Amino acid sequence: MKAPVLAVDMGGTKILAAIISDKYQVLAREYQPTLASEGPQAVIRRLLAAFDRLLSSQKMGPSELGAISLAIAGGMDTEKGLVTSSPNLPGWHDVPLRDMVGEHYGVPTLLVNDSSAAALGEYRLGAGKGTRNMVMLTVGTGIGGGIIIEGKLYTGSSGSAGEIGHMAIDVSGPKCKCGNIGCLEMLASGTAMAREAIRRIRDGQQSILIALVGGNIENITAREVGTAARNGDALAADVILEAATYLGIGLVNMVNIFNPEVIVIGGSVAKLGDLLLEPARQVVKERAFRISANLVRIVPAQLGDDAGVLGAAVFARQRGTK
Repeated sequence: MKAPVLAVDMGGTKILAAIISDKYQVLAREYQPTLASEGPQAVIRRLLAAFDRLLSSQKMGPSELGAISLAIAGGMDTEKGLVTSSPNLPGWHDVPLRDMVGEHYGVPTLLVNDSSAAALGEYRLGAGKGTRNMVMLTVGTGIGGGIIIEGKLYTGSSGSAGEIGHMAIDVSGPKCKCGNIGCLEMLASGTAMAREAIRRIRDGQQSILIALVGGNIENITAREVGTAARNGDALAADVILEAATYLGIGLVNMVNIFNPEVIVIGGSVAKLGDLLLEPARQVVKERAFRISANLVRIVPAQLGDDAGVLGAAVFARQRGTK
């Protein structure tokens, strides 16, 4: 397929749409907030408007596209083109997004989980290049995942495999938006770090986080927690260590089950770098099967915010659209 792909990476916080060339160059991109609380129809209207602006910026018509590839957060049935549910996209239940977009533009359209797309992008073009077996976790507002087995994206029977953030880590832990108890996402995501920092401050612990957000602790995010930790704040450092330990336990499960060559950690929280990754690596070293733990490398993603759209383009090209 030589024609460009119009790709989107959409989660609970942001929409990134891009036009990707056959050489995987980003020809144009557009960011905007998802505003997921407005519901599916409003988000879809915003998505289509972003596509229209991108096409206009490149003076392209839909017929010049090889495909549209939709990388969306949440569970899905890729064969039917349905977003079946999404903890971070309220109200998205069995939304036929693939067909809605495909019929609107008259272009072959594909649907894939956003973290699976990011994994495919990192495997083909980034930190997993040259490996055969890879697992990726995207750690941000939530935690997603993607699995590459013998060079192929593993999507499971319905296309919903890779929900690594929803493995149960603590049977007595907090309830997740997915309905489960003690999910990894509730313990190691950016949202979890912010929530834990706020809880500790309300319990009377001192932190420079209070000053960083001008006294309004509800505005604390993982970014501020990272900034405080780098400036020697004990509360922030301990919050990150706790999250990293839970993340490490999740990685132990991935190492023992899949025996990958590399685990790639992406998403906005991965920007914490070794503050997050080094304690997680130590947990894997201590708890995973030795032969598997000695083999695996746990590394940061290389493609940054473009991993999802690049992976969505790879997904489309692998499926041989025009």
